[in-house]
Amino acid sequence: MTTAAHHHLRNGGVSLVLAADRFGLPAVAHWGAELADRDLPGLLASGSPAIMSSSLDEPRSFSLVADRSSGWSGTPAIELSSEGRPITTWRQVDVQQHGDELHLRFRDAGDRAEVQLAFRLDGAGVLRVRPSVRNVSAHEVDVRALRVLLPLPARAGETLDFSGRWSGERRPQRAALRDGTWSRQTRRGRPGHDAPYLTIVGTPGFGFRSGELWAAHLAWSGNQEVLVERLSEGGGVHSAVLGGGELLDVGEVRLAPGEEYAAPELVLTWSAEGIDGVTARLHRSLRARPGHPTSPRPLLLNTWEAVYFDHDLDRLTQLADVAAEVGVERFVLDDGWFRGRRDDTAGLGDWFVDDDLWPNGLLPLSRHVHERGLQFGLWFEPEMVNPDSDLARARPDWLLQERPELTWRHQFVLDVSRPEVAAYLLERLDQVITDAEVDYVKWDHNRDLHAALGVDGSVRVHAHTLAVYGILDELRKRHPLLEIESCASGGARVDLGILERTDRVWASDTNDPVERQSIQRWTQTLLPPELIGSHLGPAEAHTTHRHASLAFRATTALFGHAGIEWDLTRNDDAELDQVRAFAALYRELRPLLHAGVTVRGDHVDDGALLHGVVSDAGDHAVFAWVRTETGPLGNAVRVPIPGLRPDLAYRVRVRRELGDASRHQIADPAWLAADDTSFTGAVLAEGLPLPVLNPGQALLLELTAV
Repeated sequence: MTTAAHHHLRNGGVSLVLAADRFGLPAVAHWGAELADRDLPGLLASGSPAIMSSSLDEPRSFSLVADRSSGWSGTPAIELSSEGRPITTWRQVDVQQHGDELHLRFRDAGDRAEVQLAFRLDGAGVLRVRPSVRNVSAHEVDVRALRVLLPLPARAGETLDFSGRWSGERRPQRAALRDGTWSRQTRRGRPGHDAPYLTIVGTPGFGFRSGELWAAHLAWSGNQEVLVERLSEGGGVHSAVLGGGELLDVGEVRLAPGEEYAAPELVLTWSAEGIDGVTARLHRSLRARPGHPTSPRPLLLNTWEAVYFDHDLDRLTQLADVAAEVGVERFVLDDGWFRGRRDDTAGLGDWFVDDDLWPNGLLPLSRHVHERGLQFGLWFEPEMVNPDSDLARARPDWLLQERPELTWRHQFVLDVSRPEVAAYLLERLDQVITDAEVDYVKWDHNRDLHAALGVDGSVRVHAHTLAVYGILDELRKRHPLLEIESCASGGARVDLGILERTDRVWASDTNDPVERQSIQRWTQTLLPPELIGSHLGPAEAHTTHRHASLAFRATTALFGHAGIEWDLTRNDDAELDQVRAFAALYRELRPLLHAGVTVRGDHVDDGALLHGVVSDAGDHAVFAWVRTETGPLGNAVRVPIPGLRPDLAYRVRVRRELGDASRHQIADPAWLAADDTSFTGAVLAEGLPLPVLNPGQALLLELTAV
């Protein structure tokens, strides 16, 4: 590795060092802990490996544009072709560094394509890389892949990413890193319930509070690929590779002379402080965005599990009245308000208020909601269409080509990439939002885009995704105060691409608190709580039919952008009092919950979870001690309370406003009965014996520095 020319991005406690390899191409010499200038000569001098037997006669390297032409036998960073021939053998033609940003440009040996990699290392230590390619030839250039691939050291020996299903999103899966390629490819036209979400590689045995980690997330709402790859010969002095990019179908991106393809941004994070360290960097980075929500996240009531398709003005105004009385701040009318929509078999695409249900439009309900001091929200599913709709009958050519038997929730997908389709959707949504004085839109997306073909047989996922982004951007331009939620049959489109244009995501269609404990725990690995919708549902969960106490449901919903999805008009006075207490506690704690540091305890036993939020100053914290199932322990062990300042003393109290948790014991640990007891953060890090709870229970603990 050449020592003369190098580039060093340093910010937020992280360093990225690039140096030229033997081909003059930039290669990553280091991505991880911040390095001082005095460290660089030794780092660069030691950047070339030994020459091995039965191998290349020169030291191996792994550059940012690695492919077979430079001796790399793994997944190539760039796959382009023109006139049936691959475009390869890259040279660097320009480099510009300005503070925390670095822009590199490359051209191939035949001067047919120019690739740019734009790096930015922000104040949270999060590295963002945005690749692009421009056709500089006189012939078409086909883009097969434009990946960002960064090398990892040999100590990165274990992977964690996610899978899942509808109402069971973001289930973690771990494996030892072995030779070969761990490739997660999504071809659903959206990330999917089983999306890899955040791909983490770390030192073996890493946990929430320990281990050195490297992580990647693709900020894109369409098809994607994330991979971890290790070859037996490694890559230079590195062992493995982490990266990814948009997953393109053959012929999907074909550049005419002068045209450019801008690939999605890959978001990368390093931490030496476990999963919570990765989370802390990502949350700080997201909260620093200019468009990040800064106003208190309103407690909302969504009507879906309250009334479903039974829309009646009197019933809904009564529900809004009760909602206002208990402290709700936003009222969202869900599916069922538009023409022909009596169930999920008809009406999608006909975005006109149903005159039979709403002879005077939605404005009477909207005005009533506003008069009660609440914001008014409305559900749409703009990208979809029922075959039983006026739109599908009038414009069958507007539908993406799917086999007729492949309906999903009785619906197909509109070809939003067609300008006339996007214009129709924008006009209809804009008109309804304006007429009904809508403050908030729940944008749903209830099926995969399996074929995603246009009428001419061309693939459409890339163009569809960009068109959806365009509609969202224009809606927000026309309605600057409008807030938008991304829902995709729950959590099937949870990514930083959609969140550049929306204000929160719906993590899952399940409000079952047992399922939600895990879903929210892992969704928060990437996203801060204020971006994650979390609702208090009825006693019997809609998706699982499991029964749970109101206290457990409310405690679970508290740790997010909280809401209610429940017919409050059927509650008795005692239940309404508990809902009022939930609303009041949410308003009290949301300044902490939506600005503090998310922390999670490591494994105690299979049925127990500890999670919380600690203020930036470390002087205030709220934790939930949760039991989802019976555990193997027959005693109350010390449970470490993470994330606190060791030099401060804290008073710990149980917040019982939501109701107390039932115990599986004779009596609480003695410290709970002593009102004046305080503990240093150092002692709390060693652990407190916590009550042994029954399954389906949660204890809410507040810690205040004294």
